[in-house]
Amino acid sequence: MSQPSKRPTIRDVARAAGVSVATVSRALSGDYPVSTATRARIQRAVRDLDYVVNAHARALSGATSKVVAILMKETVTPFYAHIAAGVEAEAAEHGRLCLVCTTHGDADRELEIIKLMREQHADAVILVGGVVENEEYRERMKRYAIGLADAGSKLVTCARPPLGPDIPAIAVEYDNVGGAYAATSHLLSAGHRRILMLAGPDGFTTSDQRVVGYRNALAAYKIAVDPALISHGDMGRDGGYDRTAAVLDRGVEFTGVFAGNDNTAAGAIAALRDRGRRVPEDVSIIGFDDVPLAGDLNPPLTTVHLPHEELGRTAVKMALQGNGSGRQHVMLGTHIVVRDSVTTATPH
Repeated sequence: MSQPSKRPTIRDVARAAGVSVATVSRALSGDYPVSTATRARIQRAVRDLDYVVNAHARALSGATSKVVAILMKETVTPFYAHIAAGVEAEAAEHGRLCLVCTTHGDADRELEIIKLMREQHADAVILVGGVVENEEYRERMKRYAIGLADAGSKLVTCARPPLGPDIPAIAVEYDNVGGAYAATSHLLSAGHRRILMLAGPDGFTTSDQRVVGYRNALAAYKIAVDPALISHGDMGRDGGYDRTAAVLDRGVEFTGVFAGNDNTAAGAIAALRDRGRRVPEDVSIIGFDDVPLAGDLNPPLTTVHLPHEELGRTAVKMALQGNGSGRQHVMLGTHIVVRDSVTTATPH
C-alpha cells in the first residue's frame, strides 16, 4: 500500500517562497507589514503546496481566526435569515468568514458553540433574536462575554436588549416599543378603538416590548386596555390563525388587529376570512417585520419595517471596531409601510 503524502508545513512554504518561517507566519496572520512582492511569493507557494493554516497554532499565537459567528434559534424564519444576510455581507467586506449556527433554543448547544468559537479565537460571536430575560440568562451571558473577551473575541447581542454596563458585550437593537406604538397609533388614527393585540409569548423580550408600545398608544388616546384583547402565544402563521379564531369564537368584538409579526398577521387574515370577516372592510390589520411575504398577502399588508440587514451589518461593524473605544449600544429605528390592509373604521 502506498503511504499517504505528507501534509505540507509552514517550513515547506518558507522554503518554496525563499523566505523565513517567521515571514510566512507574519504574512498569513496579516498583523505585520510584508512587502507586496514577498506576500505574492508566499501566497503562490501556499496555493502550489495546498497548504492549510493550522488553526490551533494561530490560536496559540494569539491571532484571531478571521471568523464572525452568528447564533440564532433557526434560519427558516425571514426575520433571522435577513439579519444573517446582513452579517454575512458585512463580514465578507471585512475579509471575515461568517459561520451561521442554529441553537433551536437549546442553551447547552449554545454553550458548546460559544466554547468552540472561543477556542478558535473568533473575532465576534453575534447572538440574534428575543429571549426570556431572567437571572439565569444574565449570568449565562456574563460568563459568555467574559470568556470571549479573555480570548480576544467580542460578544454582540442583536435584536435583543443590552445586557447592562457590568457585562463586556455590544448591543444592537431596534425600537420595538416605538414601532409598536406607531402601529397601534396607525389603527387608532383610522378610528379603530377595539384593537386585538396578537402578542408573542409572555415574558419574551420582543413581545413584551411590543405590548408596551401597544399599551402606550392606547393610553395616549385615553383608551383603557381590555385584557380580553391581548392574546399571548405562538408567533407563527398557525398561532395567528388559532388565536384569532379563538377570540372570535369567544364573541370578543374588535375592528382592528395588531399582529406581533407578519406571519401571525397572515394567519389572522386567514382566520378572519374563514369566519366571514373581510380585510380591511370589516377588520383592519397591521403586522410587524415587513418580511417579503407582507406585500404578497391578500390584501397587501400594512406593517412595521425592521432594518434587518442593517442590524446584521451594524453588529459586525461594532464588533470589528478598533480598540473597543467606540459605542457599545446602538438603537435602530423602525417605520410603517402603508399598504392596503388598514382602512377607516366603520361607525356602529
